[in-house]
Amino acid sequence: MVQIAMKLEMTDRPGQLVAALQPISVVGGNIIAVIHQRDTSEKGTLSVQIVLEVPEGRVDDLVRAIRDQGVNILMLGEERLQYRQSVIIIGHLLHTDLGDTVDRIDSTGFAEVAELNVVMPAIAERSTALITLKSGNQEDMERALSILRDVGREKHLQIIEPLEEAA
Repeated sequence: MVQIAMKLEMTDRPGQLVAALQPISVVGGNIIAVIHQRDTSEKGTLSVQIVLEVPEGRVDDLVRAIRDQGVNILMLGEERLQYRQSVIIIGHLLHTDLGDTVDRIDSTGFAEVAELNVVMPAIAERSTALITLKSGNQEDMERALSILRDVGREKHLQIIEPLEEAA
């Protein structure tokens, strides 16, 4: 299997996302992540980012099948961020702008937030988040974790790391 990342552009109408994703299963692929934000462009389209696994030699078939659905492929490439590390963040996450915390990692170009799960017991209590970072190598992961530690100090958040060996 080959892991690839795609950015798709499609018409903003019901059923279009399902039509764009259906060819993945036809070629024997597996969806790992889908990022879909419903901010439509001025021309009535929206973009979706996908990370998926496809059997060797089936990428061209997938590209043809997606385009046959009337979906434009804006970006296609092998997934470059294979190194993963999970940490726990504890504190007033939403009050300290969780989006900013994520953006500080995502904007680096060498790491990104792959998963984020938040538990909020009550509005005035501290929240807990399990955050998984991805990078290309150990050095970039350490740089991303350093940024996260700095954000934690700045926002008075507790960072608990690592939860597993990076791989």
